[in-house]
Amino acid sequence: MTARTLRARWVLPIDAPPIEGGYVAISDGMIAEVGADDPDRGPVTDLGDVVLLPGLVNAHTHLEFSGLAKPLGRPGMSLPAWIRTVIADRGRGDRRPEEAIAAGLRESAAAGVTAIGEIATSPAAFYQGRAGARMVQFQEAIGFSAGRVDSVAAEMERRVAAAGAAAGISPHAPYTVHPDLLQKLVAIASARRLPVAMHLAESPEELQLLRDGAGPFRELLEERSMWDGDAIPRGSRPLDYLRQLAEAPRALAIHGNYFDSDEIAFVAARRERLSVVYCPRTHAYFQHPPYPLPAMLRAGVRVVLGTDSRASNPDLNLLGEIQFAAARFPKLDSAVLVRMATLDAAEALGLGQAAGSLAPGKRADLAMVRCDSACRAPYEALIAPDARATLIAA
Repeated sequence: MTARTLRARWVLPIDAPPIEGGYVAISDGMIAEVGADDPDRGPVTDLGDVVLLPGLVNAHTHLEFSGLAKPLGRPGMSLPAWIRTVIADRGRGDRRPEEAIAAGLRESAAAGVTAIGEIATSPAAFYQGRAGARMVQFQEAIGFSAGRVDSVAAEMERRVAAAGAAAGISPHAPYTVHPDLLQKLVAIASARRLPVAMHLAESPEELQLLRDGAGPFRELLEERSMWDGDAIPRGSRPLDYLRQLAEAPRALAIHGNYFDSDEIAFVAARRERLSVVYCPRTHAYFQHPPYPLPAMLRAGVRVVLGTDSRASNPDLNLLGEIQFAAARFPKLDSAVLVRMATLDAAEALGLGQAAGSLAPGKRADLAMVRCDSACRAPYEALIAPDARATLIAA
């Protein structure tokens, strides 16, 4: 049995108050004990003036874009216009998704991330054998026409089988997934006890398509010979999709930038099964109106954080998302923001038994952030603009 103890200026269990001068005892890669008194277990390593916390959990990203040096398009462009740049990027002859995924995993680990909710468009083999964060691989599905519903659902059965224990399902978005396909994908997830993630209420153009069957998304679908005029009933709204997602064992509504009060209330009432993923810097890149984070939190929605991807974000630094959100919402308790990128995110992904907090029986996936020796507010130390998180080898 391998045992050791880490002592730090501050220990943040996340699900308990901060511990000044605390320690975490580790045995065979698992957390054995967390406390404030000197433990009698294994050699002690004093990390000095650091905040010790669980590894960060990135609830939403697309690692296939990790090779990009800068985001695609330009700030403030419409989502349909930006998607055209994504389509063009995916058509590049020199594109290497496997290498990008490996680079994204390395970058995530360097930023203190220990678990990821990945939207997977690449073969499962591209992820297998990779060192790095634990992942839920949400297999992305696209099929807007009624004629593709059965074939896409059958292909999803094969893909989740290939992904194994890491599998999840991602019906991409209302503008790419027929409602009947969404129903079939949720049924697959329910039968296999898999989590589901769907981009939803991301842009005003999406709302226009749902409501009127018109606008830039219809134009994009027509360009690509994907339009099915009967797919979406007129007068539809994100709430209709939330009702279907709520039938899954666990579901993440990605973005939710334009959720109204009914949709916020619906998600809040189903907190144990439905979560919302907020990607602060991507939200800012598209110059959306202020994110309804305070309203969601007041209602009781479980909001978690993600980086989205380098296609809309300069990097995969999840602590940077916490810091950005703290600057946008200065009245919000920093402890709430940190929890959104640790325990809440782990629970949203179904990883709460292993990650997200420092508690006996969980894996010793730990991160640390340097702090001043006189630090009296450890959560505040994490939102400082120059704070950086690094993983600690178990």
